[in-house]
Amino acid sequence: MQPAGQVGFERGELTRILDLYGRMVAAGEWRDYAMDFTRDHAAFAAFRRAAERPQARIEKRPSLRSRQGMWTLIGEHGQVLRRGHELAGVLAPLERRLLRAVED
Repeated sequence: MQPAGQVGFERGELTRILDLYGRMVAAGEWRDYAMDFTRDHAAFAAFRRAAERPQARIEKRPSLRSRQGMWTLIGEHGQVLRRGHELAGVLAPLERRLLRAVED
């Protein structure tokens, strides 16, 4: 249960994100994660190593729902890689990276 006024992930959203995280761990790409919940956004950050910057950060900002979409994928150096209204579309670049990692 989240406090009033705090943004969080719904069960289905978190399941989708953690499923991707588990597959990336199995492929040797990620080793750790962190979640942050504030009044404005919820964020899931995945790390190659715990002491580094996150390799990828997935943010949910409901205030942007009617504009470019509430989902954002942010890269390791802070660049916005993808924005969208659907979580699946925003996770697509990570899914493609996972396919390349498995093929190698």
